[in-house]
Amino acid sequence: MKLNLKRPIVFFDLETTGVDTARDRIVEISMIKVMPDGEEITKTRRLNPGMPIPAEATAVHGITDDDVKDCPTFAQVAKSLEQFIRGCDFGGFNSNRFDLPVLVEEFLRAGVDVDLKRRKFVDVQNIFHKKEQRTLVAAYKFYCDKDLDDAHSAAADTRATYEVLQAQLDRYGDLENDVDKLAEFSSRGETADYAGRILYNEKGEEVFGFGKYKGRSVAEIFRIEPSYYAWMMNGDFPLYTKRVITEIRMRDKMQK
Repeated sequence: MKLNLKRPIVFFDLETTGVDTARDRIVEISMIKVMPDGEEITKTRRLNPGMPIPAEATAVHGITDDDVKDCPTFAQVAKSLEQFIRGCDFGGFNSNRFDLPVLVEEFLRAGVDVDLKRRKFVDVQNIFHKKEQRTLVAAYKFYCDKDLDDAHSAAADTRATYEVLQAQLDRYGDLENDVDKLAEFSSRGETADYAGRILYNEKGEEVFGFGKYKGRSVAEIFRIEPSYYAWMMNGDFPLYTKRVITEIRMRDKMQK
């Protein structure tokens, strides 16, 4: 089924040095930009992460230090990449929990500001898990009746994700062909940051999603225990999470 789009949507997949969204780096990024008229623009690029690629990561995606030694860094392509995705919604497989947070962290390190607050994020894995409880390889076989022979290649995974979403729309009559609705259905709950450290409660207030203050108001905790803000800012939290808690703290101070 052809996607019903109000604006372009970028399906993307990352291969990285690891699974830590705050510290690991991108070694390959692949994107399919789908325009409202159905035109597809595909880009795949390997990147020098500026750090050794662990053997465990290479065992997954097959990319070695030697493969990327002459490739550009993310900072060198960040501006052109931001232009490519500007004004687009996003689609991916487990992208809300991993690929998107990693991508945002890379932009922040490069000093390139990306405004994604008004964008929609369709996580095809979440749709799949809510409907079938499988993996991408199984999803590709189940929905498209194809074998994903080159799994963990960013280009292959990206193409498979796009095709799986199209097949999901064909299969499920109750799945509305609208990116806003798909983003809502594929979300796992409202988060203020991409890593899920800061959540929204039923009143729309930012609350902690972890630790001893889980479920408590972020602004309230920072008022009664300012050292908690300092601990987070000095800790190993994603840069975007730190930006969010700083905005909350400054907003609360201005409201006094």
